[in-house]
Amino acid sequence: MLGAFANAFRTPDLRRKLLFVLFIITIFRLGSQVPAPGVNVRNVQDCLAGVGDNSLYSLINLFSGGALLQLTIFALGIMPYITASIILQLLVVVIPRLEALKKEGQAGQTKITQYTRYLTLGLAVLQASGIVALARTPGSLIQGCNNELLYDTGIASFLVLVVTMTAGTAVIMWFGELITERGVGNGMSLLIFTQVISGFPSSMWAVRISRGWWVFGIVLVIGLVVVAAVIFMEQGQRRIPVQYARRMVGRKMFGGSSTYIPLKVNQAGIIPVIFASSLMYLPALAAQFNANSGAAWVAWINDYLVNGSHPLYMALFFALIIFFTYFYVSITFNPEEVADNMKKYGGFIPGIRAGKPTEDYLAYVLSRITLPGSLYLGIISLIPLIAFALINANQNFPFGGTSILIMVGVALDTVKQIESQLQQRNYEGFLR
Repeated sequence: MLGAFANAFRTPDLRRKLLFVLFIITIFRLGSQVPAPGVNVRNVQDCLAGVGDNSLYSLINLFSGGALLQLTIFALGIMPYITASIILQLLVVVIPRLEALKKEGQAGQTKITQYTRYLTLGLAVLQASGIVALARTPGSLIQGCNNELLYDTGIASFLVLVVTMTAGTAVIMWFGELITERGVGNGMSLLIFTQVISGFPSSMWAVRISRGWWVFGIVLVIGLVVVAAVIFMEQGQRRIPVQYARRMVGRKMFGGSSTYIPLKVNQAGIIPVIFASSLMYLPALAAQFNANSGAAWVAWINDYLVNGSHPLYMALFFALIIFFTYFYVSITFNPEEVADNMKKYGGFIPGIRAGKPTEDYLAYVLSRITLPGSLYLGIISLIPLIAFALINANQNFPFGGTSILIMVGVALDTVKQIESQLQQRNYEGFLR
């Protein structure tokens, strides 16, 4: 594998692409450490050292590489873009105009991408406004710490911070598009990977400090097993064979080829985990805003739905992941549309008649293969919660949940793209 990396850097154009990606990632990480205007850096660092991670914002903080609670210019990270992309994917199913754009090919996809950018900026304004509003009140953004996080809490300072964080999100979005166009791999995915992996060493070292070398070694071994299992499941797919009949168009014969429809075991990716995590944060957020009311429902939420180590929290989180896996797969893979396209171009599944029988067969296979995929996502996502209960690790436990799915998934995809470019130049690839 090291020899393959050496071959990749010996190829001039591929070396330029890889160095360009590293350059953008370096700027990206530097921006994640530069504080926004008006932030009291010393007080912020004292608060983070004293209370650790805020569980209410751990998902967004994960995608920002720790920049969120540090109130840097890239504090929002890539989360607004992820949210906007998910919303647009859902709206494509329910809005006929967007569905028509999707079917127009590259021109329609370009238009949807433009809508995603606008929605990203709108969400960035909303998220930045909420974060800055919390930062203006001591003890709200970082619970348990009453230090002043901002030098000035006036309207002018508020607007400057919101504009700065929104502009940071726009720059991050631009970085991702630059990597996609001029580098190797998907730009947004690589930026997410960079932010997630940036907190990995500190999370591992926190386990060593809090629990000692023995637990650290056990966690490392379990982590390697989890990574191997994730790689195995991410590579798993059901290939449905498709045969295209030969047909005469004018004086030329077309068709007669064989191909397959790849249905991945994890067809939904990490989206169900993000949906479930976001939904689980809503009750805790509502309880935080009504903390002084003394209501019984606030106490119940604080007892059962805030602590991730509680069995009820784990069971509800697991159930939500399974539900959102089926939900997301149902809106992203349409058996009726696939069956109609196959019938239009003369394709059929051997032993299955074209049309409605093909649609029913695809729906049946998809339903069967989604079950192990949803269970796999649920189990992987519960690993950090179980670790929190057993070894008192922090909520950003390195092996498990969203972080490990992102790290392995993006790494595999990027390696495959480099592999394909190496094969075009007759070099030895990575995946042998």
